[in-house]
Amino acid sequence: MAILALAAMDKLIRKAGAKRVSESAKKALREVLEEFADKIAVKAVKLAQHGGRTTVKAVDIKLATKT
Repeated sequence: MAILALAAMDKLIRKAGAKRVSESAKKALREVLEEFADKIAVKAVKLAQHGGRTTVKAVDIKLATKT
């Protein structure tokens, strides 16, 4: 089940300059972003656990994007 809304994907692509956006483009962007976000979230959880915390903080997310 998808977490990110297709409307948000439409807004992102239009913000980049597109006049029209196909459903397949919205779905493809959603798939790529959700996979990327999932990888970051998993790394962030591991960083929080390594720090002895159960709460994921912004710093964990930022560090997860750099590793």
